[in-house]
Amino acid sequence: MEKMSRALERAKMLVGMEVDEEVPAEAPSFFDDFNRQCTLTTQQRLYGFAVCLAAGLACTFLSILVFFNPIKFGITFTFGNLLALGSTAFLIGPKRQFDLMLDAVRIYATAIYMASLIIALFCAFYVHSKLLTLLAIILEFGALVWYGLSYIPFARSMVSKIFYACLDTEF
Repeated sequence: MEKMSRALERAKMLVGMEVDEEVPAEAPSFFDDFNRQCTLTTQQRLYGFAVCLAAGLACTFLSILVFFNPIKFGITFTFGNLLALGSTAFLIGPKRQFDLMLDAVRIYATAIYMASLIIALFCAFYVHSKLLTLLAIILEFGALVWYGLSYIPFARSMVSKIFYACLDTEF
């Protein structure tokens, strides 16, 4: 148990959190109240993260079984992505997760990713168009990759340079 506590403290330091973070004296926001109500032990956080991530990955991989029905595929794939994204809130807390998502470095990637999730669900639930759902899932996957790359230093610029070099037609 002590090793898990130390590992969580190290993970908090890696993502820029202070280990003994104090609650600000300002008027409490929605996320401050939510964080205070959601006090979990280190072990509970790790279990929540593991279960949520496993369920998200299972939904994402099981969506391949219904690939030829794009509406079912869109729903399971998107639900799996939402669970996997929510799993990190167990580790760093929902407020910190929200703050990281709205950081200046990844605000556009977050907006495009969230919009693609909504578009995919809208196309699957309301439009019932297989082609639009499939296009929305392709957009969602690309946005997920771009959003994930925003957490790796210099990854997006490296991928952009590689694509530019591959698509450059001048010899």
